Amino acid sequence: MVLVCGIDEAGRGPVIGPMVMCGVLTDEAGATELKKIGTKDSKLLTPKQREQLFGKIVRIVKDYKIVIISPAEIDASVKSDDGMNLNWLEAHKSAEIINSLNPEKIIIDSPSNNVVNYKKYLMKLLDNKKVEAVVEHKADVNHVECSAASILAKVTRDEEIEKIKKVVVEDFGSGYLTDPKTIEFFDKYFEVYPDIFRKSWAPYRKKADGKWQKKLGEF
Repeated sequence: MVLVCGIDEAGRGPVIGPMVMCGVLTDEAGATELKKIGTKDSKLLTPKQREQLFGKIVRIVKDYKIVIISPAEIDASVKSDDGMNLNWLEAHKSAEIINSLNPEKIIIDSPSNNVVNYKKYLMKLLDNKKVEAVVEHKADVNHVECSAASILAKVTRDEEIEKIKKVVVEDFGSGYLTDPKTIEFFDKYFEVYPDIFRKSWAPYRKKADGKWQKKLGEF
C-alpha cells in the first residue's frame, strides 16, 4: 500500500504562542481506520473530542512528526530581508516533516492563495522530487490524513498555550485577537512578556510604536 503523509498546522494567526505543524504517515488501511474513529478537521471537533482522538490516531498511523515553531522564529521569517514569509516558512517546515517521514505521496493544506507557486516552492525543498504531491485548499476537510494531522497539531498547540498560561499565571484565552480575554491581556502585558507575542504582527507593532511615541512625547 502507498504510504501517504498528510500535513496541517494549528495556530497560524494568533498574536500569542507558537504555530504547530504536524505530518502523519499512513496507508489506505490506516486511512479507513481513521475515518472509523471519527477523524475530521480539528475545527469541527470539541477540545475533548480532539484529546480523545489524539491517542487513537497515534496508534493507528505508521508514524508522525510534530514541529513547534516559536513566535521568535515566526518573527525572524516575517522580518527577514531574503524574501522569507509565513507561507515559505510553512513550506520549509513541511519539507522537514516530509523528508523525515519519507512518504510516497503527500497531501498538504495550502496556506497560499497561489497553490501552483506554493507547490513549486515546496517541491524544491524535498529530498524525493518524485513524490506524488497533492496541494490544495481545504485539504484538512477533504482528506482524512490531513484531518488527523490537524488534530495532533491543534492538541499540541493547546498544550503549549496552557504551558504559557502557567508561566504568566493569567488566563489570556485562545491567543487570538478575536478573543476578549486575549485583547485584555495583550493591552496590559505586551511589554511584560514580550517572548510569548508575535512582534511582527501588525497589532503588536502598532501597540509598540504607540508606546514609543508616547515615551518620546514625555520629554
